[in-house]
Amino acid sequence: MDLNLIRTFIEVSTSGSFAAAADRLFVTQSAVSLRVQRLEDQLGRPLFTRSKAGAELTPAGAEFEPFAQLLLRNWEQARQHVAIPDGFTRSLTIGAQTALWPRIGFRWIDAIRAELPNLAIHAELGMPAGLTRSMSEGVMQISLSYRPTLRHGLHVEKVTDEELILVASWPNPTLDELVGHYAYVDWSPEFLTFHQLHLPHLTNPGLSLDMGVLSALYIINRRCAAYLPARYVKRFLDEGSLHVVKGAPHFAYPIWSVWREDLEQDIADVAKKTLKTLIMQFDSDIACLRDLQ
Repeated sequence: MDLNLIRTFIEVSTSGSFAAAADRLFVTQSAVSLRVQRLEDQLGRPLFTRSKAGAELTPAGAEFEPFAQLLLRNWEQARQHVAIPDGFTRSLTIGAQTALWPRIGFRWIDAIRAELPNLAIHAELGMPAGLTRSMSEGVMQISLSYRPTLRHGLHVEKVTDEELILVASWPNPTLDELVGHYAYVDWSPEFLTFHQLHLPHLTNPGLSLDMGVLSALYIINRRCAAYLPARYVKRFLDEGSLHVVKGAPHFAYPIWSVWREDLEQDIADVAKKTLKTLIMQFDSDIACLRDLQ
């Protein structure tokens, strides 16, 4: 059976929409419809009831869903087991958003490897939707994200309370200097609400970036300011290429860890212990940043 058909079925089931599934899979909506139709033809039963509101599982679709998830999980477990390098006994795949690798992810890998030297580790970069899909399919066992999605077989835990802080590329910046030199970074609908409430004069600056922490690379080389995660910009603040805008409100943006429920317990225990230790070390850095605001 074509696993792309199974993956497409699961995405439509999870999102409740052929259009949303197409966006997540980076294919056209007609391609999603064709894949679902092929799967329905193979099973001999309709899997979704389609309407203007979206797509709902039929009784046959609901019955098939756990088998579809099991098929993907078994395939990924087999693939990962075969791919374990010589000299290692088990493997682990960890994913995270861009901002979470430099100050947390890389050090986390080092800590896990020190505790479990026979564990082969594969690290991936991803956006929240892609990380969730990889977790659901069993491709990935742990992920770090600012905006996780809970699905069957996964559980979510808060790692720490990250903050988005306002930084600028010139020394001693003030709120009064930002008009004409500000880039709005689209972090979430909640951030937009916060922004409209606290900084209404900057809500429509004429420049918006939907690039997450990569926005830092833009503002560093221009007279520009933006909201960025405190942990990510700490190194830029230390080297003097970015500066905190004093008096600017901060936005709570928690970091979450997502875990597959079938992850081997000893690996999960080590991963959670080492992550907790790292976060305790970095929380003191964030406390210092608050003193600068």
